[in-house]
Amino acid sequence: MPENGGSSEKRIGGPKLIALVGPFQSGKTTLLESILVRAGGIAREGRVGDGTSVGDGSAEARAHSMSVEANIASVDYLGDRYTFVDCPGSVEFLQDMRAALPVCDAAVVVCEADERKIPALQVILRELEELRIPRFLFLNKIDIASMRVRETLQILQPASRTPLLLRQIPIWQQGIATGFIDLALERAFVYREHAPSTVVDVPAGEVPREKEARYSMLEKLADYDDKLMEELLSDIEPPRDRIFDDLAMELRGGHVVPLLIGSADRGNGVTRLLKALRHEAPGVAQTRERLSIAAEGPALAHVFRTIHTAHGGKLSVSRVLRGTFPDGAHVIGSRGVEERIAGLSRLMGQTATKHTQATTGETMALGRLDSVQTGDAVSDGKSAPAAIAASAPPQPVHVFALGVKDRKDEVRLNAALAKLVEEDPSLVFVQDQATSELKVMGQGEMHLRVSLERLAARFGVHVEAHKPHIGYRETIRDTVAVRGRHKKQSGGHGQFGDVAITVAPRGRGEGFAFAETVHGGSVPRQYFTSVEAGAIDALNRGPLGFPVVDVAVTLTDGSYHTVDSSDMAFRMATKIAMAEALPKARPVLLEPILAVEIAVPSDLLSRATGLVSARRGQILGYDGRPGWSGWELLNTQIPEAEIGDLIVELRSATAGVGSYTAKFDHLAELSGKAADQVVAARQHELQANHGH
Repeated sequence: MPENGGSSEKRIGGPKLIALVGPFQSGKTTLLESILVRAGGIAREGRVGDGTSVGDGSAEARAHSMSVEANIASVDYLGDRYTFVDCPGSVEFLQDMRAALPVCDAAVVVCEADERKIPALQVILRELEELRIPRFLFLNKIDIASMRVRETLQILQPASRTPLLLRQIPIWQQGIATGFIDLALERAFVYREHAPSTVVDVPAGEVPREKEARYSMLEKLADYDDKLMEELLSDIEPPRDRIFDDLAMELRGGHVVPLLIGSADRGNGVTRLLKALRHEAPGVAQTRERLSIAAEGPALAHVFRTIHTAHGGKLSVSRVLRGTFPDGAHVIGSRGVEERIAGLSRLMGQTATKHTQATTGETMALGRLDSVQTGDAVSDGKSAPAAIAASAPPQPVHVFALGVKDRKDEVRLNAALAKLVEEDPSLVFVQDQATSELKVMGQGEMHLRVSLERLAARFGVHVEAHKPHIGYRETIRDTVAVRGRHKKQSGGHGQFGDVAITVAPRGRGEGFAFAETVHGGSVPRQYFTSVEAGAIDALNRGPLGFPVVDVAVTLTDGSYHTVDSSDMAFRMATKIAMAEALPKARPVLLEPILAVEIAVPSDLLSRATGLVSARRGQILGYDGRPGWSGWELLNTQIPEAEIGDLIVELRSATAGVGSYTAKFDHLAELSGKAADQVVAARQHELQANHGH
């Protein structure tokens, strides 16, 4: 007979929000498809590779055959509603996961028996642990597993600070998993392709193995249940209902992480997963408690995703934590702006279905709340609700400089960029004043490329991306005294300014300084500020082609004309003097050096140090990453010019999990062939621009 037995008739009712998370290509989107078919949400199972799945429905996801944003789908199962958030596995697109997790009731962590993916699994489990999200592990691809589940458990456990609890063991026939035994139910199930498993008696040969595995599961549960411990010590069989109560309680308390097995590609283990979510996963009441939100009060929802649609306008995908929001309700957001909900819709991938209200626990898209951003709360009360504290977007690690292909797109560019950032707060756009470049910064090369594809496809703005300019500077080594004179006579008042100045180097990072030692009024005091302004003008571009820093200019002497002298004349005279002085003062190129802290698994530390050395980097030291077993933090200094593709190579060398943070540290002299190449490239650029 097909499996239809419940674990216990006790369950947590009401709509639930479940996150599907896990390392890249672990099978999350395929699992979502299997869940939707099994629960009757869709009639036929699509395939990710064919571009027919509910998840990964965007043009960008299908073009790259990977999840590049969170996919949301709701389905009813045995009378209860479940909304699943299928989160991208690539570290470059984890922002959607981080935004959704705080209001999820539980997470299903999809993983596989692959040691190479353990660091990525650890990164995701750490996020869940920090947020205290109850979580199941779904050991996927059991149909092609090459090792025993106990061995797999030993491989997986180091990734989790919480004990993993084996809930099911596979039934092997000739090295292939043909079914499983549920240790809590004490029932065996035989897999059927894309259909619920069939319940059978536990095979006689599997009984000793089942008894041993079940006792091990009960021992872990007994760590938090004294009565269960007494029964085990007395060889008393505990009631099944209480075992399921313990499973639910210890999952919600964060004491254990139940491990279920299956194959998303074949639809195996999906029904048992749904039953576990139904009976053991907490609901919105427990999520409110975790977030310290009162059960009573005005209707309250949290926005965890923003979508700009071509025809429906802006959608704020929200979890209702309390109360009911009818369509057309007047609400106030965390920013204090009152607005009216213009449409409520439930999402099934790229499809939205209109609804008249959103009740407690439901996940709905609220229409056209222009002032509301991802991470905000909305309420029907009179005062602005506090936003739920969520993790800030990570620091950008990759950057492109942008230029529009068509000048007429410049007007639309800013509005389109603002919408992109609304949808993805891990994107940063800045106008670099020093280099006059528009820069886009994000979590990796693919992240930025997908963002620019969206910019073109959805907003019709086409841009060209190139490497950004490096913030080179120059300074001087010697002290030089010069004189500059500006004299012009062209009828009427002429122009006359005459200055004697000394230009001297200052210590690194000390900046520009101006002083005067004029005696006898050779230069009237009223012109001192003009001399200083002329000096500053001249520092905008030095003889090497870059801004000049850390220079002191002293006005020592000069002369003036009572009629022809002016502020402009003295400013010009100073610029003439500076143009003569700077080349004589032995200019030297300075390059920005960044302080870079790299986080990598310990066994990959040597690869990271090799990457640093290959980039003219200096290794200052390393230490264990606080709270992260088996990880190291490498403290380095790397020239900005060498940082460009560091994240690409770092992730390639660390199975996608290496990361870094960087900030400006100091300017350092650059000489020799490297400096000559930089200066030559700059002069060529200036000549080309002058030609235009």
